[in-house]
Amino acid sequence: MQRRAVSELLRVSPVADDLARRFQEAGFSLALVGGSVRDALLGRLGNDLDFTTEARPEDVLKIVRPWADAVWEVGIAFGTVGAQKAARVGDAEQLFQIEITTYRSEAYDRTSRKPEVSYGDSIEADLVRRDFTVNAMAVALPEKEFIDPHDGLEDLAQRILRTPGTPEESFSDDPLRMMRAARFAAQLDFEVAPEVVDAMKRMAERIEIVSAERVRDELNKLILSAHPRKGLGLLVDTGLAQRVLPELPALRLESDEHHRHKDVYEHSLTVLEQAIDLEEDGPDLVLRLAALLHDIGKPRTRRFESDGRVSFHHHEVVGAKMTKKRMLALKYSNDMVKDVSRLVELHLRFHGYGTGEWTDSAVRRYVRDAGPLLSRLHKLTRSDCTTRNKRKATALSRAYDGLEERISRLQEQEELDSIRPDLDGNQIQEILGIRPGPAVGQAYKFLLELRLENGPMAHDDAVAALKEWWSTQN
Repeated sequence: MQRRAVSELLRVSPVADDLARRFQEAGFSLALVGGSVRDALLGRLGNDLDFTTEARPEDVLKIVRPWADAVWEVGIAFGTVGAQKAARVGDAEQLFQIEITTYRSEAYDRTSRKPEVSYGDSIEADLVRRDFTVNAMAVALPEKEFIDPHDGLEDLAQRILRTPGTPEESFSDDPLRMMRAARFAAQLDFEVAPEVVDAMKRMAERIEIVSAERVRDELNKLILSAHPRKGLGLLVDTGLAQRVLPELPALRLESDEHHRHKDVYEHSLTVLEQAIDLEEDGPDLVLRLAALLHDIGKPRTRRFESDGRVSFHHHEVVGAKMTKKRMLALKYSNDMVKDVSRLVELHLRFHGYGTGEWTDSAVRRYVRDAGPLLSRLHKLTRSDCTTRNKRKATALSRAYDGLEERISRLQEQEELDSIRPDLDGNQIQEILGIRPGPAVGQAYKFLLELRLENGPMAHDDAVAALKEWWSTQN
């Protein structure tokens, strides 16, 4: 493992050692720290490098500004200076994103949403306040001295997450670390030590003092990880999900005596995993959130029918509203809220047409309603099939194959991606002899519905249809 780390560190030496020498010349030390050391030991160090130093932020700025290609001070209130530096590595020039943080100690009081920052003078004191032992290792530069006061290397080898001090002290310092435990479990496929899990269960309510933005960012990293089921399961089991995403544990519906409906919670996690398998261009947060939340309307709409069946009528509509409300509470962007809630609303549309042949009109409306989300809707709909009945699964897959083929054919014939009426607003005004106003919009809507129902029309036919409609309006 250390051999892999040496290899990774040699790769970034041109930028790391150069920076370290500049700190030495100014009378300060510099060390690679935290996730950068962990990733180097795992053989996966990227071009985002984290450093720590006893130099105060104003001193760091004096050293870095003449050296870096760009410098930013967004995190300077917390002792962090950011920089960007291009450096030649081997035969290629690479771009490095760098963060340099002054040794620090920070803690929340019982009511604060932001930590109080105080600076330290030793790297040992800095490392003990870090979240987990695997992130509490450092490499002093440029001499490459390995610093590991909390046996992080051993925990890394055993793939386990522990805290440098007691979990209670760590989570009191920053309650968000409880979510970070779940996130790292999902990202690294590590186990969380039992004492850490116990502390998460006891202290789950402390997450409520953390800002929604910080919670959202951790949740995103977890969902975008390689093993999100693992992290989400930990959030649910410890009670953290009940406080940050209560709709998820609510999916654990008690089964009816005849077991005639699926475990909605496990189904949702399976749909998430199946959606991930269909991703084509890397992790897709919109698709993953939609897959995770697509059935959150089921608990509110569950009904036990007289024949013993369980129904969830209109759960997609209820779920879309719940998705919007939760995502707004977590401060997601309006565009992301709109896209995810729309996918939740549309996820049953395919099944609404049954097993019969789709009409051209139905296909056009499906494409129109999905809009730019069509590709994601394809993936979500396919992922939503978790039946163990192979015959049923194959039939559903073939039916959707057929729908996609129909969409492809109609797109070639009719330009479905930009469905518009056969007459525009100016033509409508000219033909009907009217001025701009609500009547033009009503006529446009009529022609759009006609276009969706019948496909493209010849100009004269569209004019005749418009005039006939207009005569019924007056």
